[in-house]
Amino acid sequence: MDRQILILILGTALVTYLPRMLPLVVLSRARLPEFFLRWLGFIPAAVLAALLAPGLLLPQGKLALTGNPYILAAIPAGLVAVKTRSMALTIVSGMAAMVLFQYWL
Repeated sequence: MDRQILILILGTALVTYLPRMLPLVVLSRARLPEFFLRWLGFIPAAVLAALLAPGLLLPQGKLALTGNPYILAAIPAGLVAVKTRSMALTIVSGMAAMVLFQYWL
């Protein structure tokens, strides 16, 4: 293997590994304030909302609030998710709702 490629692979591995390892090492011995831990608890919901919002609200690249089967299917899926806390049931209900709303709209 060419030396330059090996250096590139090792450098890429290091750049990928360090940002994941350093916080674990540094914060494993530190006691974080309670407000910061509560704040960290909101990150998964914020990331999920940021990932879902464009797909639900901008299906063809334009804002679509009416006649949008994605929003309509997200409502029952969201209710199932809150009620059952089951990912499998949420996915199945969302898929079923999407099929129904696509054929009705």
